[in-house]
Amino acid sequence: MADFEKNSAVLVTPFPELRGHGLLLSSWDPGSEEHVEAHLRGLTDPDFRRWNTPLMTVVDRQSAHDSLRSKAKHAADGTSALFRITDPERGTTLGHIGVNDIDRVMRTARVGYWVLPEARGRGVATRALALAADWALAGLGLHRLELGHALGHEASCRIAERCGFRYEGTLRGAMFEAGRQDAFRDEHLHGRIAGDPEPAVP
Repeated sequence: MADFEKNSAVLVTPFPELRGHGLLLSSWDPGSEEHVEAHLRGLTDPDFRRWNTPLMTVVDRQSAHDSLRSKAKHAADGTSALFRITDPERGTTLGHIGVNDIDRVMRTARVGYWVLPEARGRGVATRALALAADWALAGLGLHRLELGHALGHEASCRIAERCGFRYEGTLRGAMFEAGRQDAFRDEHLHGRIAGDPEPAVP
């Protein structure tokens, strides 16, 4: 069961802290050296880069800081809800999850996430996705959430399906190739809508 609390982080955003499934989802702070370092490690991790090519390239502490500042702006204007996945007891960063491209008219959004290497194999991504998706559908009142991942990324496929995101098809040339913004690859599309059966997530 999730407990949706008011955000008490340094950055003021329209979104709450989320607690549930043994995790705490809270705001990133561009002014925190710890947050910048975790963000840098996450976006420069070889496994992340194999499957993802962000629009804003992150290669060092300055670009990681700039990326977090950009995310904070999107959070402040309500177009994205961007969360640092943490261990609620220790406060350590485990990864990131975002409810992105929020469209209040069509009541849709896109979900994306990553987990730091030392936090993998513990169900962190599955639990964070379940928590964020439940909040987006119930708390934000969205109707549809989409999740896309590169063709061949079987781990993301399994996580999506565990959290009630049904496979809906393959989009041709819908995302960047690894490490390039001038070439494209196919994407698996998953979707979950309000009213779909509630997934069983430990």
